[in-house]
Amino acid sequence: MDTNAEAADESKLYATFEDHDEFVSLRDKFLAIDLYSEPDAEQNRAEELLNVKLLLIFNKYQEQSYLLDPVLEQLLSPVVETLKTHTKKFVSSSSASVSKRRLDRLASFLYNFVKFRGYKTITRFFPHEIADLGVVLDYIDAPNSPVKDPAQWPLRYAVFLWLSLVCMIPFDLDQFDEVGHAGETASRIESVGKAFLGKAGVDREGAAILLSRLYMRKDTSVRLPAFVTYATSATEGSSDPILAMGILRVLCEVSKLGSAEQVQALKDVLLHLTRSLEDNPSLMNNTIIRKLRTKLIARVIIRALPAKTRRLRAKGRALVYGADNQFSASEEEDIDVPDEVETVLEELFKALRDKDTIVRYSAAKGVARICERLPTDFAEQVLDQVLQLFSIHSIAVASIYDMPSIAESTWHGACLACAEMARRGLIPDERLAELIGWLSKALYFDIRKGAHSIGSNVRDAASYVLWSLARAQSVEALKPHAIDLARHLVTVSLFDREIHIRRAASAAFQEYVGRTGLFPHGIDVLRKTDFYAIGIRRNAFLVAAPEVAEYEEYRPFLIDHLLSVTLRHWDPSMRQIGAQSLRAICELNLIQLGPEVAARVAKLLEVPDSGDVHGALLALTELAEAFRNASHSERFEGERRKVFAFLSAVPLTTIQSPRQELIAEAACRFIAAAISLPETEHAHSTVPHWRQVVDSGLKSTSVSIQEAAAAALAAVSGLVDCSAVVDRYIADFEPGSAPMQQSLARILGVLDYATHPHGVHKAVRCLLRMVDRKDGSQNVEARRNAFTSMPQILDNVAEKLPGALPADIVCKMINALLDGLRDYTNDERGDVGSWVRMACVKGLASFVQILFAHAASLPDFSEYLPEEQYHAAIGGILKQGVERLDNVRQLAGECFVRLLLLPLPAIAEERRWQIHGEAKIKGLFLSDESVGWNDGSWLFPRAVQLLDIERYRKELLAGIVLSTTTKTDSTQRPVATALVSYAAQLPISTNIPDRYDQRRLAGDLLVPAQKNVGSNNVVIPVLQTFNVLLEADVFENLPQDQQGIQTLRSLLVLVSRNAARLKNPQRINVSMRCLVNLLPMAELQRECIAQLSQYLTHQYPRVRADTAEYLYLVLSSKETGIDTDAVEEILLETEWSSGNIEAVQDAASRCIELLKEADAT
Repeated sequence: MDTNAEAADESKLYATFEDHDEFVSLRDKFLAIDLYSEPDAEQNRAEELLNVKLLLIFNKYQEQSYLLDPVLEQLLSPVVETLKTHTKKFVSSSSASVSKRRLDRLASFLYNFVKFRGYKTITRFFPHEIADLGVVLDYIDAPNSPVKDPAQWPLRYAVFLWLSLVCMIPFDLDQFDEVGHAGETASRIESVGKAFLGKAGVDREGAAILLSRLYMRKDTSVRLPAFVTYATSATEGSSDPILAMGILRVLCEVSKLGSAEQVQALKDVLLHLTRSLEDNPSLMNNTIIRKLRTKLIARVIIRALPAKTRRLRAKGRALVYGADNQFSASEEEDIDVPDEVETVLEELFKALRDKDTIVRYSAAKGVARICERLPTDFAEQVLDQVLQLFSIHSIAVASIYDMPSIAESTWHGACLACAEMARRGLIPDERLAELIGWLSKALYFDIRKGAHSIGSNVRDAASYVLWSLARAQSVEALKPHAIDLARHLVTVSLFDREIHIRRAASAAFQEYVGRTGLFPHGIDVLRKTDFYAIGIRRNAFLVAAPEVAEYEEYRPFLIDHLLSVTLRHWDPSMRQIGAQSLRAICELNLIQLGPEVAARVAKLLEVPDSGDVHGALLALTELAEAFRNASHSERFEGERRKVFAFLSAVPLTTIQSPRQELIAEAACRFIAAAISLPETEHAHSTVPHWRQVVDSGLKSTSVSIQEAAAAALAAVSGLVDCSAVVDRYIADFEPGSAPMQQSLARILGVLDYATHPHGVHKAVRCLLRMVDRKDGSQNVEARRNAFTSMPQILDNVAEKLPGALPADIVCKMINALLDGLRDYTNDERGDVGSWVRMACVKGLASFVQILFAHAASLPDFSEYLPEEQYHAAIGGILKQGVERLDNVRQLAGECFVRLLLLPLPAIAEERRWQIHGEAKIKGLFLSDESVGWNDGSWLFPRAVQLLDIERYRKELLAGIVLSTTTKTDSTQRPVATALVSYAAQLPISTNIPDRYDQRRLAGDLLVPAQKNVGSNNVVIPVLQTFNVLLEADVFENLPQDQQGIQTLRSLLVLVSRNAARLKNPQRINVSMRCLVNLLPMAELQRECIAQLSQYLTHQYPRVRADTAEYLYLVLSSKETGIDTDAVEEILLETEWSSGNIEAVQDAASRCIELLKEADAT
């Protein structure tokens, strides 16, 4: 199954068990295997594959395991029956030899059912006949029993579960005892369970379940006190957490499901055990032990109290508005509350503050269950204690955000306890106000800790409490708090950082809407904040929040939260999206809300915290943009100036501080959004230092600050002429450092040349100097920015292009972009030249689109975009579209398809600018099955067919050669396969227009290598491509053509001339392979044989060994037309990498002689 299919299966939601028939078929094959015979290697592989297929089906339905319930017995019974048959056969014939592998697979299969659906569900389908008890015990106790194999843990687990079920059958175990050995059967069961209590793994869990079932039987309950004594002695002073876990698990099960009398009789001993555990720090450091200890003390006290005296008052309430939902509590009798209850509750309150969630949750459930059995007065006292937990860390702090991080555990435990009590209807109506007050704070519990925050579990638990209250409390009790609850829940569901918190708050909101009908506009708001709407943070902030803010009841609360929480959030991305959300809400009534909110935001600029200043700048930026883009923007011009004046509250030193990059970027963005014409005049500016902010931003080494400063300067350039500024920046930045050059290249592209000229000619000449391959900038990012700026300038002046840029400058820019496509700069970051090439691809596509769109207004279109330049651009983009990098191919493909669909320019002779082979290209790349140019398996079978188009052949072939030699398998394999398939069906020669042939293919491949013999970067890819084609026998008929044989001879000369002088290992290797691949061609055999000695006797031992190995492979696998057996024998027997040069030379000479003799005959 491929990765995409697996991902689809994981995300799919099923309605039924769709794989039933396949599962049954695989299961039957699996169960048909004979457990008493060992599989051979092939059978073993087949059985493993069968097991994997079954496991994949389990995994597919793991999240919806309930779908198997209707057919679970049908699926499981044969498996259990097979295990039962095996145990009976093994017990009756202990000499039988069982296959451990097959038995382990059977047990693992059964264990997968347990893992899939839980042991409580699966155990019901185990055999439970009285006769099974003896069989199972004998199977476990047999000397050679597979259960005793340490690796057979799934088998032990299954057998223990089976035995625990048999133990629950109401029959007397004494009937299995032999005369005079009373209690022997029970002792055997007990000893089996105890033996595995100290083992790590699920077999310990199985043993604990087995012992608990044994001790809960009436006839064996007398053994429990002895076990408790053993447990106390085993845990006191012990440091073994595994055994302690097993013992505690047994006691927890007994105290939960055993008889109340049994637990009450051992209450003191069990509580003593828990106290002794508390005094053992080595055990108490273990989370599981603390969790089980918490469960045990709670369950012991629960069983010591009478059965429930208070019913859940909301249980069974109809979901009808206005219905009488009050249920009176049952009459309480006088209850004698044990003295230990207070002590145990203290322990549980302590556990509520534990550092681990599972311990806190166990304590919360314990507290609530005890309260259910206590009188009302006692339960309210417990609630008081729980509520006091909230105030432990919050008495001396100014706000919830100033609390210590340890408060997270306390608040989380308190919320969980309140939730469990609320679910059981234990919250009196008169205490709701206090509880909801604390929960309103818990919903926003978020404490910064280092580079992250803690508190999401507190917010989640607070939502859980409110959800529980909606289900348990009466409508009348909740009515006074409805508005506040609605506002808090909708705020959290919209603006919390975490998706699960937003969804939890939304679920609580939904519960109130459905059960009480008290929330204003409940259904409408719920529709906008449902599970899916708030699942994506951006959608929650920018779509759902403005929709909810349309209702006046929620709008002020949402704005307050954004101002007081989100804009001051520790996460910068939250501040950013919070500012955008604030703008969207203010745009509902910009005249009223805009100035008011801006004034409130401005107060954050006076706070010393840098996060607050950053959030405020972001919000003011969004509001300034809202004022500028409003339908009657002139009405808001005064407000924009007021907003701009707020920047004066931020000291220049703060903005220029090297540690305040976020503020510097935000300040520049703010200037770009809020600057107006009066502010550009120094005498009238309310923020005199804004120019220094922009200048420092342009000189920054941070890319994001440079971009923000460039945007600010672009905004200014739309208001006043910046020619002098441009001259100054060119003079200062061009000879400056790399970051300054990057910034300069970015500035020159974003200026508004349409409004003011700003020295556009100087700007273009500066950019052309920066990208010059000889004397230009050596910084790749600066060149990339320069290439990005060129189409921006052209687009800026497109409406008045003839007057702004003459044709020769436009042509120079196009030539520069074409030259940039050949930038293959590499450094420690990899192929950084790809950044330049991608910018050039986008630039060329933009140039063509802009010039085509304005062709009618140009005096002579062919001078601005000569035909040859245009087709060179198409060829260059196509070359990038078939190269080795996926992202480059994808971008080039998108640009090429855009140009393919572009209407021709509205001029005479427009056909000269039509893409050659347009019909063929559209048929290949515009089909419905289009996937993407980054997918090599889709692209290259189509791309190689474009080699038929002569105009773009050279560029395409160059790109394909580079892709053929890449080390990326997802690119190399499909391009090599496609090229071989395409070349194999080509004729040797043809005169048909736009039809390729093998003769020209070989010649075109060889030409670049012949022109650049000294360049390994050119020669190696060409030779590797030749090797791919020669290994596939593509050119086996080419020697029949006169020009073809001449090309192959030229190739032979290239790979054999001065071979001994080559130093590059990769070039030596590809040259050798090329020479050997030419050997099977009869016309070239004699010449190839003569050159083999250069590689067989090469100075590098590795080269000699590789040559011999590859030569042997070719001679033995290809038809050479000569007898090579003796040569192959020498090649195999000689130690070619040996330091004995004479022996190597002798072996090489013999090989050459034998090949010459064979060729002569």
